Amino acid sequence: MDKQLRIVISGGGTGGHIFPAVSIANAIKELRPDTEILFVGALGRMEMERVPQSGYEIVGLPVRGLIRPLWSPKNIGVMLDFLKSKRMVKKILKDFKPMAAVGVGGYASAATLNAAHKMGIPCLIQEQNSYAGVTNKVLASGADKICVAYDGMERFFPADKIIKTGNPVRQALLSSTVSREDARKQFGLAPDKKTITIIGGSLGARTVNESIMQHIDMVEAAQDNVQFIWQTGKYYFNSIKEQLKDRQPKNLIVTDFISDMAAAYKAADLVVSRAGASSISEFCLIGKPVILVPSPNVAEDHQTKNARALSDRDAALFVKDSDAAQQLLPLALKTVNDEAQLTSLTENILKLALPDSARIIAEEVIALTER
Repeated sequence: MDKQLRIVISGGGTGGHIFPAVSIANAIKELRPDTEILFVGALGRMEMERVPQSGYEIVGLPVRGLIRPLWSPKNIGVMLDFLKSKRMVKKILKDFKPMAAVGVGGYASAATLNAAHKMGIPCLIQEQNSYAGVTNKVLASGADKICVAYDGMERFFPADKIIKTGNPVRQALLSSTVSREDARKQFGLAPDKKTITIIGGSLGARTVNESIMQHIDMVEAAQDNVQFIWQTGKYYFNSIKEQLKDRQPKNLIVTDFISDMAAAYKAADLVVSRAGASSISEFCLIGKPVILVPSPNVAEDHQTKNARALSDRDAALFVKDSDAAQQLLPLALKTVNDEAQLTSLTENILKLALPDSARIIAEEVIALTER
């Protein structure tokens, strides 16, 4: 009989880190149902809410990112919190006694994986982006396995540790059986009308939101042919609802957060999205035509590199953040009515899909425990 496994998974900050982490945990549990899994996150960040909703225990560290400029006096407090987090995580690991540690990026994974490596616990890191994040680059020397989603990652990591697995995605997206018509009805939309789903990410995207608000007349003018699902993010929702008071077009559904992303994507002929790695992996697997608007406010401009990895292969359209106000909505309306382009985008993005990522990573994690 197999021994019971104990695995610690660390990282978070945004949905792009949390959803892959939960997918890996679910895949481990499918392969070894009696596995004990403990998440380690950052206090006050999204994972502290989302991970328990997925059925897993999480402990929080008082860790946070450096404040720019780096010489800001406030960073003294940041470093003190990091040192406190390192002491806390050592106790967490001593008490839980994990057989392997998994890091998915984000503030908490730096402290957790660093401590795990020093304690002799086998470590696996999962890098979602085409340009490696600072945390994972620092952790790479102590990692036993590094799971990546793009070619050419030996620029950042030792080649002998790299496994190209793709990014784990939310299982509900792949298992959904809802029809396009029923998905549209779920959002109160016409079942037979062209639909554009606009996603700002779990925290929202100011430029994308402003690009829609500035051209709300174009949204209304298209109402005979096109309808919209617009996820603003919680931060921007109240302001946008106030601006739309008494003038919200009938073909526009506005929401702060979409819990059923499978339905939101299924309803859409075209998606507008930031270029986070997890989102891109989802679009590849479901074959969804997409216009990517990379966020400029991310480390090493990695979202632009993610977007170019697709647009260079004619697998997605790409609009710069600085051009979005003028170009985004006109391009979306033109594209959603061009059947040939929609078909071409679907065919090309499907070629980039890497299925079963979560299961492959889970198998690697389990293999580490058997060393």
